[in-house]
Amino acid sequence: MRSIWNGAISFGLVSIPVKLVNATENHSISFRQIHLADGGRIRYRKVCELDEEEVSGGEIGKAYEDADGTMIPITDEDLAQLPLPTAKTIEIVAFVPADRIDPLQMDAAYYLSANGVPAAKPYTLLREALKRSDRVAVAKYALRGRERLGMLRVVDDVIAMHGLLWPDEIRAPEDAAPDGDVTVRDAELDLAEALMDTLGEVDMDSLHDDYREAVEELVAAKAAGEIVLPDEPEDTGDGKVIDLIAALENSVRAARKSRNAEGAGDDDGGSGMADVHPIKKTSSKTSGTAKKTTHRTPTGKTVTRSGSSTAKKSAPKSTGAKKSTSTTKKSAGSAGSAGSRTAAKKTAKKTATKTATKKRAASSGGTTAKKTAPSRKRTSA
Repeated sequence: MRSIWNGAISFGLVSIPVKLVNATENHSISFRQIHLADGGRIRYRKVCELDEEEVSGGEIGKAYEDADGTMIPITDEDLAQLPLPTAKTIEIVAFVPADRIDPLQMDAAYYLSANGVPAAKPYTLLREALKRSDRVAVAKYALRGRERLGMLRVVDDVIAMHGLLWPDEIRAPEDAAPDGDVTVRDAELDLAEALMDTLGEVDMDSLHDDYREAVEELVAAKAAGEIVLPDEPEDTGDGKVIDLIAALENSVRAARKSRNAEGAGDDDGGSGMADVHPIKKTSSKTSGTAKKTTHRTPTGKTVTRSGSSTAKKSAPKSTGAKKSTSTTKKSAGSAGSAGSRTAAKKTAKKTATKTATKKRAASSGGTTAKKTAPSRKRTSA
C-alpha cells in the first residue's frame, strides 16, 4: 500500500517513525458527464471571471474570502511559517477508554506502519501497551494543510488511526426527535425485542453492496446491446399509517420463516425450528385400507394414488350364488392363512354343485313337460 504521509508518533519522549496508509477504499462506480446529442465528454475548465480566460494550474493560488466578498491572498509560505508542531508528528495527548469516543466523531481510517527497522521495537511497545490497558490514544496530527484529531487503537497486530471530528464540529440533534409525547406500550416493546432476537446477529463479512452489483450488471448488459427491463418497484408502504402491533407480528413471523429456510439449507441440517403438524386420527372403519400417496406433477396438479395393497370394497349383501361369489373373492384376495384359502375353495365347490343341480332340475322339468303334452293329445282323441 502506498503511504500518504510520513512522520512519527510522539509517545512522551519516545519517537516512533511511521508511515500513514489508507485503511479503506471506495468501490462505488463513478460516471462521466456526456453531451446527449453526440456522446462527447463534458469537461470543466478553470476560467477567470474577470477576463474570462482559461488559466493553468501554475497560475492559481489560495485566498480567503472575507464577509464582504474581499479576497485575501494566502500563500504556501504564509502557512509554512505558522507554528504547527504536528506538521510531521502524531502527538498523543491522552489515553482514554474506548467508550469515551463518540462514534459521531469518527471520520476516515488509516493504518500506521513502522517505518524502518529501528521503529519496530517502540512500535511494538506502544501496540502491546494499548492492548493491555484496553484503552485508546487520543492524538493530534496535521494532514492536507490542517490540524486534525485522531484516535489510535489496535487492529490485529497493527496500530490503526481513526480521524476524529473536533467536538465543535458535531451538531446538536435539535428538532430531530418526534414532536409531542409518544407512548409505547409494553406489548409493542416485547414484540420489538422478539424481532431483534429473531433477526439475531450477522457476519459482517457477508454483507455486500447490492446496488453496486446491480449497476455493474446494468453496464454489462448495455455494453452487450441487451435490452434492460425495469424491475417492479417494491411496496414500501408510502408512509401510510399502519397497525404497529400487526406489523411487528408479521415481521417476527417473516424473520422466523427466513431463518428456518436458511437453516434447512445448511449441510448439517440447519438449526432452524421445524414445522410441527398434528397427526390425524383414523377411525376403525378405515384402518384396514392401504395408505394413499400424494404427489405433485410438473404442471402443478396434485394426484392421489392408492397403494397396490388396497382392498376392494365389498359388494352389497345378497343371497345365493352372488353372496358366495363375493365371499370367495374376499377369501381369495386377502392375505390370510392356508386354512382360509381351503375354506374358500370348499365353499366355491359347494356353490358350483348346487348351481349345477338346479340347472339339471330345471332342464329335466322342461323335458318332462314336453313329453307329456303329446300323450294328452292322444288320450283325448
